Amino acid sequence: MASKTLYAKSPDNGGTTLRDHLIHVAIAAVCIARAWKLDERLLRIAALLHDIGKASPIFQARLFQKQKPVNQKPFRHELTSLFFLPLVDRQHWPALVELIVAHHKSIKNDGRKKGLLDLLNEFEEEEGEGVVFEMHAQQWAEWSPVAINLLASFGDFEKKPITLAEAQEAFDFAIAYCQKAHKKLGWSVYRGALMAADEFASAAIEATERQVLRSFQMPDLRFYNRVSSLHPLSSLPASAPRLHTLVVAPTGAGKTDYLIRRCRGRFFYTLPFQASINAMFRRIAEDLKGDNPDLDIRLLHGASKVVLSQSGIALEERLIQDKVGAAVKVLTPHQMAGMVFGIRGYEALMLDLRGCDIILDEIHTYTDVTKAIILKIVEMLVHLGCRVHIGTATMPSVLYQQLLGILGGPEKVLEVALPADELNLFDRHLVHKLSNWNAAIPLIKTALGEKQKVLIVCNQVKRAQEIFRQLQEIFPKADKMLIHSRFMRTDRSNKEKDLKETFNNKTNGCIVVSTQVVEVSLDISFDLMVTEAAPLDALIQRFGRINRKRTQDTIGKFKSVYVLAPPEIEADARPYDLDVLKRSYDILPDGDILHERDLQAKIDVVFPTVDTTAIDEHTIFQNGQFIIRELTHHKKSIFLDLLDIDSVTCIREQDVERYRISRAEERAMLEIPIHFNSIAYRKLDRLKQVGSSPFVIPDKAYSVELGLELHKCIPENYDSQYNLL
Repeated sequence: MASKTLYAKSPDNGGTTLRDHLIHVAIAAVCIARAWKLDERLLRIAALLHDIGKASPIFQARLFQKQKPVNQKPFRHELTSLFFLPLVDRQHWPALVELIVAHHKSIKNDGRKKGLLDLLNEFEEEEGEGVVFEMHAQQWAEWSPVAINLLASFGDFEKKPITLAEAQEAFDFAIAYCQKAHKKLGWSVYRGALMAADEFASAAIEATERQVLRSFQMPDLRFYNRVSSLHPLSSLPASAPRLHTLVVAPTGAGKTDYLIRRCRGRFFYTLPFQASINAMFRRIAEDLKGDNPDLDIRLLHGASKVVLSQSGIALEERLIQDKVGAAVKVLTPHQMAGMVFGIRGYEALMLDLRGCDIILDEIHTYTDVTKAIILKIVEMLVHLGCRVHIGTATMPSVLYQQLLGILGGPEKVLEVALPADELNLFDRHLVHKLSNWNAAIPLIKTALGEKQKVLIVCNQVKRAQEIFRQLQEIFPKADKMLIHSRFMRTDRSNKEKDLKETFNNKTNGCIVVSTQVVEVSLDISFDLMVTEAAPLDALIQRFGRINRKRTQDTIGKFKSVYVLAPPEIEADARPYDLDVLKRSYDILPDGDILHERDLQAKIDVVFPTVDTTAIDEHTIFQNGQFIIRELTHHKKSIFLDLLDIDSVTCIREQDVERYRISRAEERAMLEIPIHFNSIAYRKLDRLKQVGSSPFVIPDKAYSVELGLELHKCIPENYDSQYNLL
């Protein structure tokens, strides 16, 4: 045992030795403790202890198991790590228990019932008191000296033996502490700090010290002090002492710059859609690189590592995108919503957010459930001492007042809006109503003849695919592209890049068919739009992709947007409410200018109330207090179900073997995100316990041009040459 190398990770997971892993986590823990003003010495000790239980021969053997034997009893290395508390002064035991015992699992009601109190309930009721300790203390006399020698080599622990009785005493102390903790409500700063350090080090590995030293830096934001007569917000002072910000201004007014100018240090920038997030990440990175040559700016959404890989970002930087400490992080609010529901890692997330500037851009574009979650996020951010800056082109007055109240009212919120005479200069669209899709065909033909760029926006992926097929037949020679959410991640990323860099700059005319993925903050400017009816706030965002470039020559000039009449039945209106579509369509002008100065009144007619559906039964923060039990977290499924976001993935049958043998990043490139309810009932094969356990779709159900076609996802379409599972 003494000469055998101890591992923290299996060869399939990097093969990191236990010594190296403990050192990496300790380095990260000290830097994180310093940034968050926590006890650096305590965090280092906890980091060195947290996985020492992996020295057990039971763990080492299981690390190399290819298949788990039936009825194998659980072994939780973090529980065994508690046996080494006698090496530390007893006054630190309570904090160390918090740091160590739940750095992977809830202490109770864990998703797999492997938390400390779960194991006690399951095994000691059936097999007798002390059995959980016995399960974890096997061969103690043989391997504990090896673990103690390893700890002593770091220079932080006395090299002294620990008897089995002393280990039992430490374990009993931890049990008693957790039983009391589970009766209390609140969250653990200690747990969050160690989880943050452990996950950072596990991702960065040998690059931990280099990457963590780049983290928690304050960005130099002076670039955004630029002033332009075309962007009226650029001339407004941003240094008002009020903590928070509410900005209502049209596209092109300089909202992004102004929101960033309101920030005083590290900031998080949120946007609703992946395409707009990617564009904003590239924009901020380009803006800031002159004054911040080594800026730690990160991108976070479901496919962010794919996007970064294709952008040439180094692997070690890609691996830490979702970890703590970024100087700037561009992400979706969904990434922050985990703290609302208390899913695993929420404590680390709250610590990372605490005291930072948070920009929530275009928050009006969400569903009612998501708006309720956004309100709860804002409430928690205020509690965490964050400065919250909200920007929007339009927002119902009732929602605005709710946000203003949560942020503390006018005395704490800087409210910014353009006067009516300034708004008049942002009129740019002639709105026309069309009774049906066929009426749009001649308009598209004329526009292509004039070498215009045409953008068509649909509300459903299936409808976008149908229209794209039609246009392929009607205009076979025109440059065309379809973009929506159901593409393989690598194809989706390529299409977003192609949209911005190629189609956006076409001079000979083109057609792009899209869904809502182009609505927000995507810097493209087309000449003509045909869009299905949508909620008025969403339509205004869509219109912003037409005649977007603001110059002295374009002010006062208009381009046409055509809106199709709403459907007759509710199913065809999804994902929107049919009554909202009808109200939005009715209030639009027909053959006339859509005036920016009139938008607020129109929005308030369409949205006289905002149904922020009650979510309190699922949230951990209510009435200014946390209601989750200490050292626990909730399952992720509730969070995903409420948001109705893509919660599973699928892969093509031809990619199954490649997926099996690939690492996580390459697997992500092969995945197609989709909602569970859209795919689960189709009786498809599933690659369980590999990667994200993707469903396997027939090859003929996917193409680079059209993406995933759900109606073709049936077992009869599988290719018999593949032996799938």
